[in-house]
Amino acid sequence: MTEEKVFVSNALEATIRIGILVLLAAWCFEIVRPFVIPIAWGVIIAVGTYPAFLSLQRMLGGRRVLSATLITILGLLLLVVPAVMLSGTLIYSAQDLAEGLQKGSIAVPPPAEKIKEWPIVGEALHAFWAQASENLAATLVKIAPQLKAIGSWLLSTAAGAGFAILQFIIAIIIAGVLLAHAAAGGKAAYAIARRLAGERGAEFARLAESTVRSVTRGILGVALIQSTLIGLGFLAMGIPGAGLWALLCLILSVVQIGPFPVVLPVLIYVFSTADTVPAVIFLIWSIAAGSIDNILKPILLGRGVEVPMAVIFIGAIGGFISSGIIGLFVGAVVLVLGYKLFLAWLENLPENQVASTVTGDAGEQERV
Repeated sequence: MTEEKVFVSNALEATIRIGILVLLAAWCFEIVRPFVIPIAWGVIIAVGTYPAFLSLQRMLGGRRVLSATLITILGLLLLVVPAVMLSGTLIYSAQDLAEGLQKGSIAVPPPAEKIKEWPIVGEALHAFWAQASENLAATLVKIAPQLKAIGSWLLSTAAGAGFAILQFIIAIIIAGVLLAHAAAGGKAAYAIARRLAGERGAEFARLAESTVRSVTRGILGVALIQSTLIGLGFLAMGIPGAGLWALLCLILSVVQIGPFPVVLPVLIYVFSTADTVPAVIFLIWSIAAGSIDNILKPILLGRGVEVPMAVIFIGAIGGFISSGIIGLFVGAVVLVLGYKLFLAWLENLPENQVASTVTGDAGEQERV
């Protein structure tokens, strides 16, 4: 009975301690939960820009804090300046559109007759376009429910984009702080990895770091290059709202859909309004810019990581489907680590079991 009382007392005490620890951990997580996404993005940005940080630090004579500050300011400029320019363009365009509709000064040019020859949608599109060119106000009244739905979606999207930009501003500042204390942060990360994975912890930590950089270059970097080239084509052709369409191309490229769902309607507009030679040049440029990921992605994705590119790509896309843009990195890192752990498990197969397997296979072949 005494031993049972001692056992029950120890079990009760252990349960209370574990419960308190779980409660404390849950409470801490609830406190930091609003900052989880910015912190995660801050870590990703810090890991992705660390090579550039080291180069800048060497150029500045080892001034760590100054280098981190300059990278933070540059990151904020790259994020805030295009966002302000795009939002200002959209606001002015919306104001001009509203004033034009009120005054009736907006004129839609009549459609070309060759639009009727387009398969499936040619006749309907030509009739709708012609009606809009004759009486724009009456045409807009007919599609008022659709316009209302599109307006609601645009407002919610704009609100979400504003919140996302705020999160990225916080993430860039966090990345700057992490870069300024990169040595201590690296030691802490490797210590945690060794604590979790033992002797191979450092290897897994390096693998996670390389995977984040690979995804940054192979997915985000390629998407940025692709959308920039397409946006330059839009500007050259004088497409209205070129910045907005380029932003949509960037989003579609990041989620691996590609920019062509945006480029195709723009091509139709260009061929309907511009001369043949510039339209053909723009078509060639758009096809080349929209397909450049097929060349750059195999080169950049998986570079520096001793893992098949397919594993990184599947992890990034699967992570995005389940967790959004942050899942591009989390999914790739988790699947790469799982792949390496699986290989380590195979490599640790006992020698006698390997020998018996090989002998059994040889005997089976002889019988055949």
